[in-house]
Amino acid sequence: MTRCVTLLSGGLDSMLAIRIMQAQGIEVEALNFKTMFTCCQDLSAQAAHRLGVRLTVVSQEDDYLELIKNPRFGYGKGANPCVDCRIYMFERAEKFMEQIGADFIVSGEVVGQRPMSQKRRDLDVISHQSGLEDLLLRPLSAKLLLPTLPERKGLVDRERLYAFQGRSRKGLIRLAKAYGLDEVPTPSTGCALTEPLFGKKVHDLIQIQVDPQPWDFQLVKVGRHFRFDDQTKVILGRDQTENQQLEYSHRLPEATSTALFDPESFSGPVALLSGPPTDEAIEFALGLVLRYGTKTSETDNTVSVSIGEETTMMLATAHPEATAAETISGGR
Repeated sequence: MTRCVTLLSGGLDSMLAIRIMQAQGIEVEALNFKTMFTCCQDLSAQAAHRLGVRLTVVSQEDDYLELIKNPRFGYGKGANPCVDCRIYMFERAEKFMEQIGADFIVSGEVVGQRPMSQKRRDLDVISHQSGLEDLLLRPLSAKLLLPTLPERKGLVDRERLYAFQGRSRKGLIRLAKAYGLDEVPTPSTGCALTEPLFGKKVHDLIQIQVDPQPWDFQLVKVGRHFRFDDQTKVILGRDQTENQQLEYSHRLPEATSTALFDPESFSGPVALLSGPPTDEAIEFALGLVLRYGTKTSETDNTVSVSIGEETTMMLATAHPEATAAETISGGR
């Protein structure tokens, strides 16, 4: 039996791509690509169950962050290197295809649907740079593209493929209903890198911070971030859940944080200092904790400050720079 690998995000396009293959009697193996910035694994699992296909989730490797730091084909409105990321995904998909003995790879991409990665030129670049060339079939727009190897060999009937293009979903929704997909998922990027405000935090790490580590990128998703200097920033929790996340993250072996701040005599955020714990940086962090806390008095606002194995009680006082500081993503 002919067998293919399909990237499944849980969105309508990838679900339709699978249905189109199934309608031609082709066995489908679904593959979901997980990074520290994506958030659609639950959706992909639900979609795989609805479609009756086996789902394999693969995670980023160490070289993925290098792609984020220096994408060959640039960023979108946030810190999203969409073309480079698609190339990376398809390179991983090709390895998976070879491991399971599949014949080709299928994608739900539609010509012109996404401005950063689905222009006709982008699709050609992705196919070529990933090394797949014409082993990559895009059934929703196949009739707008050159016939791929699976079509030329007769593994796939080109006449039963489609010519969708542009950003309108009306035709796709009609097709979904024809294939029995009555619950149409709403559009979702699934990637935090596409969000401009989140992207500012990532660009801050890439452009300003000295030698950011995977731990630093993981913490971009948590809390308010304030830049003190090019080596140092402060992260504040916004609620109890984030406070707990910061405490946990600080204790990880790979943590780059050098100090943990925990209000003792008043209610306020937990904070982490990433960078050299100089007196100036500590005073700045204490000022931020006080600014976002609920003060009990003007004189007794103590904070537990843990640096290494030592914990000291320090007094938090108003700090002019902390009072005026804006978050890295903008705003107060």
